[in-house]
Amino acid sequence: MSENTAAKSASMEDLVALCKRRGFIFASSEIYGGYNGFFDYGPLGVELKKNIRDCWWRDMVQRRDDVVGIETSIIMHPKVWQASGHVDGFTDPLVDCKVSKQRYRADQLFFAAVTVETDEPLTPLPGFECFELGQAPHTYGTTIGYVSALESDKTNEELLEKAETLKRKKSVRGKLLPLNVKDFTVAAEKEIPLIPSPATGEPGSLTPPRAFNMMFETHVGALRDGSSVSYLRPETAQGMFVDFKPVVDTGRVKLPFGIAQVGKSFRNEITPRNFIFRSREFEQMEMEYFIHEDADWEKAHKDWIQWCWDWLKSIGLPDSHLSLYDHPKAKLAFYSRGTTDIMFKYPFGVQELWGIAARGNYDLGQHEKASGVPQAIFDETTKKKFIPHVIEPAVGTDRIFLAVLCAAYAEEDVTDEKGNTEKRTVLRLSPRIAPVKVAVLPLLKNKEQLTTRAKELHKKLQRRYAVFYDEAGAIGRRYRRQDEIGTPYCVTIDFDTVEKDGTFTLRERDSMQQKRITEAELFALLDEQVY
Repeated sequence: MSENTAAKSASMEDLVALCKRRGFIFASSEIYGGYNGFFDYGPLGVELKKNIRDCWWRDMVQRRDDVVGIETSIIMHPKVWQASGHVDGFTDPLVDCKVSKQRYRADQLFFAAVTVETDEPLTPLPGFECFELGQAPHTYGTTIGYVSALESDKTNEELLEKAETLKRKKSVRGKLLPLNVKDFTVAAEKEIPLIPSPATGEPGSLTPPRAFNMMFETHVGALRDGSSVSYLRPETAQGMFVDFKPVVDTGRVKLPFGIAQVGKSFRNEITPRNFIFRSREFEQMEMEYFIHEDADWEKAHKDWIQWCWDWLKSIGLPDSHLSLYDHPKAKLAFYSRGTTDIMFKYPFGVQELWGIAARGNYDLGQHEKASGVPQAIFDETTKKKFIPHVIEPAVGTDRIFLAVLCAAYAEEDVTDEKGNTEKRTVLRLSPRIAPVKVAVLPLLKNKEQLTTRAKELHKKLQRRYAVFYDEAGAIGRRYRRQDEIGTPYCVTIDFDTVEKDGTFTLRERDSMQQKRITEAELFALLDEQVY
């Protein structure tokens, strides 16, 4: 078969449908209507997620001499979160709609004043003025109302459309001036009553933003009082800081070195959205890389940015979907020396995928101060003690999962040798992370000599790889099923296999090209591609 070069990329609707249809992701507690912000990974999804996690662990920990791994508990002493600042400062700005009872993150709720240029002055909104524009002949600018929209890749277009609608609704003639779009955190006090709620479209129901702590609170022990309060961890990082001294004392590590961890974290997001991109239960892969206080932190920071970028490419994310965003110094936390995000082009816009932060020695210093346990180490060269500084690459496994699906998904028209055209859906997943590495397909299911040989090969492959055996349906239909779940290779056992030279037909997913291959060559190919 040859394929059409034009291929349709993924929309979120396409991805969600594929994930449910093929068993990648289900809504949690779906038989009870689901639970917002929580998801379950199905048979294929759990394999893909495990492969992402395992690739990261092998490359970050096992294949490096300067990084060790640990696993810390989800519930830690509440003083950990007091010392880290999470109890007082781990907040998002919350806005309520008093009519619909909906809640919004203020920094994800956007608004704009609708101002119209007219030849004659209009009656302005209360608290606003009609102002002159330009030179004679005089024209006037008047704010006739406000529009609002939630953050998306089409926020500006939506606000402009609503502004035109408002202008028609108020029967105002004149030119609509450019919108100055802002998020709700910077709304002036006099503007808040005039900004419509996204839920109702009417002004007057939105509250001023207030701080909302995102940590899930729980109780430990038989009593439920102030002394039993604890929290589900909102990040894995603090476990690595708290265990810094035990690792140093037992791990035979020397600066610079890293401590890595993979584990679940929990954040009570105000508005979980965009499928698994922002959820309330998620998995993080984080590493704290400790350096000398006099080390060139900028070089270490850049080195880790490059490492993370290269790793993302190694699992199949293309350069065309990746970009860098340096956080402005004015918006950095007071202890941060610099933070750079690797951004990914999702269907809903360019968003943060992987954050690499230079955090100074703030975290270890805070825990030393709060616990009274020294966190400094001794420098043999200078004969001085100091608290190491840290570079932190932190990424969510679920966000990478979504990114690789977005990059891999395609719909395309393919044409066979007879000129017949059909549509195929394909996931061009890297063999490193594909949930199934190879499918074993006997050409016919009613020929025992073919199925017996196919099952023998299937058992051999199962010892080392995730493989799939399929004998149901026409061979072309079986190929399509494997294309849709991202299986990079299909091996067909035919009559040449059992009657002649013992070779198989290897079919490659992306090119759909086929060739004969021996069993030894098949294992060599998989060893090279799955690392």
